[in-house]
Amino acid sequence: MIRTVESEPHASPPVLAAYSYCEAVTGRQARNFAYGIRLLPTPQRRAMSALYAFSRRVDDIGDGELAHDVKVARMEETRALLTRIRAGEVDEDDIDPVAVALTHAAGAFPIPLGGLDELIDGVLMDVRGETYETWDDLKIYCRCVAGAIGRLSLGVFGTEPGARGVDRAPEYADTLGLALQLTNILRDIREDAVGGRTYLPADDLAKFGCSAGFSGPKPPEGSDFAGLVHFEVRRARALFAEGYRLLPMLDRRSGACVAAMAGIYRRLLDRIERDPEAVLRGRVSLPGREKAYVAVRGLSGLDARHATRRAVRRRA
Repeated sequence: MIRTVESEPHASPPVLAAYSYCEAVTGRQARNFAYGIRLLPTPQRRAMSALYAFSRRVDDIGDGELAHDVKVARMEETRALLTRIRAGEVDEDDIDPVAVALTHAAGAFPIPLGGLDELIDGVLMDVRGETYETWDDLKIYCRCVAGAIGRLSLGVFGTEPGARGVDRAPEYADTLGLALQLTNILRDIREDAVGGRTYLPADDLAKFGCSAGFSGPKPPEGSDFAGLVHFEVRRARALFAEGYRLLPMLDRRSGACVAAMAGIYRRLLDRIERDPEAVLRGRVSLPGREKAYVAVRGLSGLDARHATRRAVRRRA
């Protein structure tokens, strides 16, 4: 897992153009993610953009208006492309800039590309319209669509030589992905419901009288919606606390990137906790200036040190 940024192979003009395309996709469609990766050295930032652009393609197939069978076929085509990328069979003059960039990134960093197979598996769960009875069931989905992204990202970041407990770094990266995904699920409750999707475990919905769903801007009559949200917020916070153990294992700028992205989502969680019904009225978000502030704190190490202290207290 340990490597140096300087080991990145030379990037030719076609490869640089492919990376530029991926960075444009990332900046346009992943504002929170983009705020974090701008803290990375250029080679790592490019590689993360390539990972995002490929992941975005998979998500767009799952979220699109295509017929079920067409979506499944497109997913399998994408999986076949991933097999070619893994084998290094994509030339730099290929017409697909995402494939070109990801092939180069996989040659520069020890990225566990099998995580993208997991992402495809997770999005196929969406295509099939799967629902989840328990948190253990939902965790399987979250590990595919978010935990895998954490482990892929760790392949780009690498770990610090001699870092204590480094063998558990993939586990912590995975857990941090779960924390981010659960926050996403809370933020998007209304949007997902309108789209016919329910992610929160049926057991939790029943416990708080919310099995009727969230088709409107108000909670189901007689439900304890605030109790449901606060219950899931506590679960997400516990995941963040566990996942933050990754931070001391990363170099300063990789740690800043992770702290910034996680910090943005933790602040979203704070807003959701303060006003649970806000997620039924629209998408909860942070203004750009607050995201920039979180990024600065991440680069200064403030959020990383604070989060690490909290993780240590929790472990104790």
